[in-house]
Amino acid sequence: MSTDPRNPSDSYLSFWRENHICTLTTPRPDGTPHVVAVGATYDPENGYARIITNRKSRKAANVLAAGPDGARVAVCQVDRARWATLEGVAHIRTDPAVVADAVARYTERYGRVPTPNPDRVVVEIALTRAMGRA
Repeated sequence: MSTDPRNPSDSYLSFWRENHICTLTTPRPDGTPHVVAVGATYDPENGYARIITNRKSRKAANVLAAGPDGARVAVCQVDRARWATLEGVAHIRTDPAVVADAVARYTERYGRVPTPNPDRVVVEIALTRAMGRA
């Protein structure tokens, strides 16, 4: 079921606020999908999903390899019969204020402060599509 990523239903948004591990799918340079478990946050007010990661991670490398136009990606979570997917264009953000905001959002959603990491970056996804059954 499709939904507006900037105006989700209450149940869809509530599902994204629960503590669930997600998967992020990024395209490798050869076009094959790379899928990895991540913590993700959803910000419908601004139209973004965010994942904090190490700048040397494969997911960050895949997004960077896509070039300045960004990489088409999907982040998904599942809990029994409930599921939700957010799709969009990802870019890597390194600005300390953007990283700090993403860490704060992660802390709020997952109830723990991530270990400090001087190599932390943000996979910021400008959302174009949302779907699911939540």
